[in-house]
Amino acid sequence: MPLAMRYMCLPVAFSIALSLGSPAAAEVIASKSYSYFDIRGKTADELDRELSRRGPTASGSSSRHPGATKIRFGGEATYIQDNGRCRVGNVKVTVHTQIILPRWKSRRGASKELSLIWDALSSDIKRHEERHAEIARDQARAMERAIRALPQQRSCEAMQELVSNESARGIEEHDRLQARFDRVEAVNFQKRMLRLLKNRINGRVGAN
Repeated sequence: MPLAMRYMCLPVAFSIALSLGSPAAAEVIASKSYSYFDIRGKTADELDRELSRRGPTASGSSSRHPGATKIRFGGEATYIQDNGRCRVGNVKVTVHTQIILPRWKSRRGASKELSLIWDALSSDIKRHEERHAEIARDQARAMERAIRALPQQRSCEAMQELVSNESARGIEEHDRLQARFDRVEAVNFQKRMLRLLKNRINGRVGAN
């Protein structure tokens, strides 16, 4: 089952803007990239061994997976001191996702049945990892909204601590959402693959 490889950190650069009445601004910057690892084989067993041998490893584990998503959070916040109170000024949360997918290099000459199986599996791997990236983007937006809504504090030091705590809570929630998604996917994997294969077989028959 494809699992996400998540490297999550939120290095927040804090600065204090001593301005009066400045409107708060917020921004979420999301980026995504792809990388691939090559596998070879002319049988299902060979492809399975290649995925187990060449697939990416999850953070903190030596086990390999058919696909992975690396996720990196970052952020900046400014604070505004006004009449003895401190509030959040500008907020920027960034999230970069790198999706790692398998690429079958010896497809030429393989059986039609194996190609059918591979197309179903590889499309499911990609869909799974794309969903991990989408969860990360959604959580980045949720974190930005939560930080922007934090109440004013008596000092900017206290405001900074509040933002740090909220950032940490957002990362923990993100990890929980990703783990829940993986659990649901693992339960439904076999049923989903059978449905994908059936749809592809029906599509091939209909095209003939």
